[in-house]
Amino acid sequence: MANNKEEKLFSGFPEVTTEQWEAVITADLKGADYDKKLVWKTPEGFNVRPYYRAEHLDGIRFLESRPGQFPYVRGTKECNNWLIHQTIEVRSAAEGNKAALEALTKGAESIGFALGELKLTAADLDTLLKGIDLKNTELTFCGCEMPAVAGLVIAKAKAEKLDPEEVKVNFIIDPIIRKLTLKGAFGCSPDGSACFARIADLIRESAPYKRMRFVGVNGQVFNNCGSTIVQELAFTLAAGHEYVVRLMEQGLTVDQAAPAIRFGMSVSSNYFMEIAKFRAARMLWASIMQQYKPTRGCAAKMRIHAVTSKWNQTVYDPYVNMLRGTTEAMSAAIAGVHSLEVLPFDAAFESPTEFSARIARNVQLLLKHESHFNRIVDAAGGSYYIENLTQSIAEHAWNLFKQVEEKGGYIAAFEAGFIQEQVEAAAAAKNKNIATRREALLGTNQFPNFTEVAGQEITAATVTAGQPKCACGCDGAAEGGVKPLTPYRGAMEFEQLRLKVDRSGKEPKAFMLTLGNLAMARARAQFACNFFACAGIRVQDNTHFASVEEGVKAALASGAEIVVICSSDDEYATLAPEARKLLEGKIFVVAGAPACQAELEAQGITNFISVRSNVLETLKGYVKELGI
Repeated sequence: MANNKEEKLFSGFPEVTTEQWEAVITADLKGADYDKKLVWKTPEGFNVRPYYRAEHLDGIRFLESRPGQFPYVRGTKECNNWLIHQTIEVRSAAEGNKAALEALTKGAESIGFALGELKLTAADLDTLLKGIDLKNTELTFCGCEMPAVAGLVIAKAKAEKLDPEEVKVNFIIDPIIRKLTLKGAFGCSPDGSACFARIADLIRESAPYKRMRFVGVNGQVFNNCGSTIVQELAFTLAAGHEYVVRLMEQGLTVDQAAPAIRFGMSVSSNYFMEIAKFRAARMLWASIMQQYKPTRGCAAKMRIHAVTSKWNQTVYDPYVNMLRGTTEAMSAAIAGVHSLEVLPFDAAFESPTEFSARIARNVQLLLKHESHFNRIVDAAGGSYYIENLTQSIAEHAWNLFKQVEEKGGYIAAFEAGFIQEQVEAAAAAKNKNIATRREALLGTNQFPNFTEVAGQEITAATVTAGQPKCACGCDGAAEGGVKPLTPYRGAMEFEQLRLKVDRSGKEPKAFMLTLGNLAMARARAQFACNFFACAGIRVQDNTHFASVEEGVKAALASGAEIVVICSSDDEYATLAPEARKLLEGKIFVVAGAPACQAELEAQGITNFISVRSNVLETLKGYVKELGI
């Protein structure tokens, strides 16, 4: 009997080389193009292989680092105990305090107070924070009066002689993104210098409190405007670097400026890419800060607060947002962010309810207490795939970051229109992919709920609620200056079209005329039902009709304005013209792109839908033809 201690698990299996793998793959492709079939050409500008092996780790320099060690690709700490964050919209100090205490008793560990345009007094601040354990709760303040609020908090900490090591407070002061990027102008002064001077003063004033952060770089704005992952990372880093430079110009050292920054970033549904993005972000920030020769290690540690993507959220079939938030939260948790907020599933169209806020919190509580994601640091570390994604994202984000720096930094690049051009081009590509269903938003442009009708809480204004708003929720209308970026949601155009149908007072119907080959008829009927339901057009599916006459009779009896013939390509040549003659006055549509399409068009049949269709534009045309 073999000695089990010496026996190796894979010793009985011969090693398979990459060349052998490639030979088998090539044979299985049977002449098909390898790159077109198996290589993913990402929107980020690099290609992803169909598989990775140990040899693909060659040349990746950061692999030997450990969690908590420079360049922090594996995390800034030796643990992965991220904070469960919940934002409270504060209408009054007393109401905000009550909501915060309730959230803390139900699992939240970090509270964000969104003050909007509310102005706090010292007494209001005492009321707002009454009963909150400042030793164990991280607080974040966001609003239009942040420098004043920060002054009140610093004064309170000094007056009450709070332990500087226990006070963990963030203030989202972000003139570069919240003002310049979303409004087109700084507001405080033409070049923002007054804003930077005020931030520098606050940092000096709070010198003993090393865990107070006064700059909140709202990098999630780029994702919510339609950017790629590489763009979000590069521009977020550029904005952070701009703050360090501007604050050092105000007389601060890098050891004072860099630790005062908290980065906010979105986490989208691109699961593995997002894990790699956060790992790359920490590495790049550490490398940038290293150039300034900080004397404290914390200057190179990137503090990341992640928020699930608002760009992905949908108004129709909103419960799908729960699923999106769950996978997005998993990416952020695995990547080792400092804190995480899962947006409630109804955040796109109403103030979150008690139920939606509870579900959002519970996603993270499940990840911690049932799935134990917090017990493993950098669970993705060592994965051939994730390590290569991290390297690719880092390289491309670094190249874009350098382009911004060559233009004079973030402010100069934005004022020159470079950043807007990049993001808008990415957004246009995303919009086209959604319109043609190359990118799916479940419940919106793919697999919609056929019977759903928008509730009264959904209005045209609700659907377009992704329009410019700053991070604190106050009015984000442009004040002049340069062209701002415009946040939106990917589902918005489909939702506007569907809402128009819902509110039209009509109930247009598409009838499936299923004829000929049963398998093809059923497949195309299912495709067509899914297609028309995306616009809220009611669909009547049918199993099969024995003849054109039988099907046409049923179609006329249904009262449907649209009749979709569903059959095989070969049978369309005879069945489609025959059916169309009997359906004069109806919108007649052929499901598919048959070889005989040109012949059918010559006979007056002009409507075809297929996987190559621009679904959004096609549906807009039918809705217009229906008189809606």
